[in-house]
Amino acid sequence: MSDTNSKKIIIAIDGFSSCGKSTFAKAIAARLGYIFIDTGAMYRAVTLYALDHGAIRSGIVDEEAVVRLLGEIAITFRFNPERGASDIYVNGDLAEGRIRTIEVSNCVSRVSAIPEVRRKLVAMQQEMGRRRGVVMDGRDIGTVVFPDAELKIFMTADPAVRARRRYDELRAKGDAVSLEEIERNVRERDRADMSRAVSPLRQAEDAIVLDNSHMSVEEQMTWFLREYERVLAAR
Repeated sequence: MSDTNSKKIIIAIDGFSSCGKSTFAKAIAARLGYIFIDTGAMYRAVTLYALDHGAIRSGIVDEEAVVRLLGEIAITFRFNPERGASDIYVNGDLAEGRIRTIEVSNCVSRVSAIPEVRRKLVAMQQEMGRRRGVVMDGRDIGTVVFPDAELKIFMTADPAVRARRRYDELRAKGDAVSLEEIERNVRERDRADMSRAVSPLRQAEDAIVLDNSHMSVEEQMTWFLREYERVLAAR
């Protein structure tokens, strides 16, 4: 490992859906010059592929069919200079917009709970983070993917606040959704994420909690930089 890489750390961000984990992680990566890996997008990509190939029909997930498809799925990230962020590709096809639909949101927790899916994606994530200097967000980064990460953050926010954020995001894209449907989806995903048998969502014992219900993006970054400097000082 080079001297430059030895000074870099792994930052693990876990938490509930629609807390702004990815937005927060992207901002951190840009500020520090780190690599951002959106693990939630990876699970959404598998869900989208399953929908496209008949492994999910009418909201019913055929777990055996999903597992059979895993060997066909290659996930990559490519930097998009127009967005200033990385887009996700499945087998070389751009999937960034399609993975954010309510159809995918309604099924992704069930797909994520399939042990074979988690094993495949965790292995991919660990390989991506091997060089350090990585910001990774998801549901089990600090507990399963990188239990030795130097800085672990657990994000939370009031479900009603999270639903409103998701609603505004989807409406801005032109999706016709109801706030009630979004809040129901948020609460159902919370229950599914916390109760699944494999890698349930939980706060790592050494994680720092960030409740951003009433925080601006700037306030969150100020909070982060204070914790980041504390970790560096302690090394």
